[in-house]
Amino acid sequence: MRPNDRSYLDSHEWAQLQGDVATVGITDFAVEQLGELVYLDLPEIGQSVTRGESFGEVESVKAVSDINSPVNGEVVEINSDLPDALDPLQSDALNSGWLIKVKVSGADALDGLKDAAAYEEVVASES
Repeated sequence: MRPNDRSYLDSHEWAQLQGDVATVGITDFAVEQLGELVYLDLPEIGQSVTRGESFGEVESVKAVSDINSPVNGEVVEINSDLPDALDPLQSDALNSGWLIKVKVSGADALDGLKDAAAYEEVVASES
């Protein structure tokens, strides 16, 4: 089971809120489905992101996939080592493979996202 300390989108991104900053990444299920990762494109610091809209892309030997934001806000940090070394994303997508940190706008930042149990149902339906 995936961690209960974060919220999930059906498109396999997660957000972990600490104060008004959300750490955002893609799930281990998404990485597993993609296979061997070869390229990652992340936004610039200061860029606005919108829930459900693409902020970057990840490419594997099998496919290119958009990465959608689970929250609204402004990018305040990126995991700048990842584009040059995809191993943390490949092996630990839910922790050291985080992608961006977003200063969220609105107190309802995680409303409408799935908890871990509901996300597990999405994964089960796609497996």
